[in-house]
Amino acid sequence: MSLLVVGLSHRSAPVSVLERASLAADAKVKLLHDTLAAEPAAEAAVLATCNRIELYADVDKFHAGVAELSTLLAQHSGVALEELTPYLYVHYEDRAVHHLFSVACGLDSMVVGEGQILGQIKDALALGQELHTAGRLINDLFQQALRVGKRAHSETGIDRAGQSLVTFGLEQLAVHVPVEEWAAGKRALVIGAGSMSSLAAATLARVGVAEVVVANRTAERAERLAEILVASGTGVAASAIAMSGVADELARVDVVVSCTGATGLVLTGDDVAAAVEAGPAGAVPYPPFHRSPGSARTPWGSAPDPAPQTPAGLELAEPESSVRLDSAGLVDAEVVARLAAASAGGRRIADAGAVRSKVVVEERDGCPVGLDALASDPGRTADGRAALAGVDAGSLELHGTWADQGEAAAQRQQPRKGVRSQVDAQPVRLALLDLAMPRDIDGAVHRIPGVRLVDIESLAEASADAPMAADVDAVRAIVAAEVAAFGAAQRAAHITPTVVALRAMAAEVVAMEVARLDGRVPDLDERQRAEVTQTVRRVVDKLLHAPTVRVKQLASEPGGAGYAEALRELFDLDPQTVASVSRADEADKNHDSGRAS
Repeated sequence: MSLLVVGLSHRSAPVSVLERASLAADAKVKLLHDTLAAEPAAEAAVLATCNRIELYADVDKFHAGVAELSTLLAQHSGVALEELTPYLYVHYEDRAVHHLFSVACGLDSMVVGEGQILGQIKDALALGQELHTAGRLINDLFQQALRVGKRAHSETGIDRAGQSLVTFGLEQLAVHVPVEEWAAGKRALVIGAGSMSSLAAATLARVGVAEVVVANRTAERAERLAEILVASGTGVAASAIAMSGVADELARVDVVVSCTGATGLVLTGDDVAAAVEAGPAGAVPYPPFHRSPGSARTPWGSAPDPAPQTPAGLELAEPESSVRLDSAGLVDAEVVARLAAASAGGRRIADAGAVRSKVVVEERDGCPVGLDALASDPGRTADGRAALAGVDAGSLELHGTWADQGEAAAQRQQPRKGVRSQVDAQPVRLALLDLAMPRDIDGAVHRIPGVRLVDIESLAEASADAPMAADVDAVRAIVAAEVAAFGAAQRAAHITPTVVALRAMAAEVVAMEVARLDGRVPDLDERQRAEVTQTVRRVVDKLLHAPTVRVKQLASEPGGAGYAEALRELFDLDPQTVASVSRADEADKNHDSGRAS
């Protein structure tokens, strides 16, 4: 066995890299074909999910295999090899088996213990079987991984250690409220009708939303999913719409879950801003998000020119990029006074109008230029000129950096919730869950008042703080035992064709000797002839029994692969005969296994 896996995941690479390196369906097919066309690989499978891309292959050379698989991943993902290399990991032979089994059990998932990965492993095997890139090793490996994953979930409480990515994402949207309470009576829009979107729709129905609207590029799939939801017995109302109606539907829903295979954005910032401004009938109106004068929509890929939005009790100055100077070139006293007043309360003037929560930073060193002392001296803050003494634009910038560091420190002291902290302080008009990779929803929409966005990146942050269940240790023990058993079985299977060829040769020798006996003693009757033949066969079988049983035992141990070669040399077995037995055995096994179960 020479199994090799090269890949990257949420544990080794930032979300931004995973997003760019995602593989579309046609890219997976091309990757598998090119892998088999490469010299070191005999069979292959690709496991590509929203937070991992892994290429498994049976290779005859380790270093050449690593180089070839890494190059192919870079070519088909569209990320340059030199950029991708720092994030790649490599596992070989038993370590590769251990890795896949751990993945199948949910130990390597973003949300530990989630069972969704089993379906993705099944899909990866099915694709390899369909394209005939999965041979005996890949079939055995992935079939066993599915069994190990199912065993872990049935024999342990690993399910308690985590949930599906959908459930975890909904918990992040609900923040401190139980999901069922948060979801009750809400209208939801699910964009996409694949496995993840279907799971999202089913989960939303289960937790108690009143209505689910499904949008998909293929109308039949959206309608089918809606029919399944209605028939599920949850009491949810469900319907299907065309993708062209998504923007209009945003104005009447409370929750959106999106997971499509689109390469571009499905929901832009303008779509979301327009929906929030319009709002559903009877909703509390939200202030329109400021756009540059003269344009109905500001491109979300560039920085807007917003009007600063002011939390209660805090009057903000102009954006720092346009700080006013007096005729002497000094900073306007009013700006400094307001800055000092804000810093004294632990607050900071917003960058480019983005709202920030009031954050109190305890035991923080003073401002490096002393501006934090202004607020404690009423005389200086009242007198703008006095406040300006010795203060220049560079000092003001230093003060801004100091305030930013204080805010970051305060945020680090708080447990990560996967959702940007400033939304907790304001009512949520539209909750967005983006489970796509690359993303479906513009990441900048979190700046829109009344919008809460949870995406793969924020889920990764939140899951880093998730507690590990005690059952994880039990699952690790299962994985270790299964890896040892799989390795032993593979090593034993490696010698089986040699043993079969040996016994075939022995049977041929028996047949030849019985034929010679017939020529020398032609008067033997049928009963006598059968008795002689049976005696000779028993002698041969007894002579071969102990060596063949023992060689299988030895071959199942680490380093036992050489026993097959020794057996071929000792009995002068024809390599072509052994190879033909291997091919026939593999064909039978592939026929019996069929598609992924």
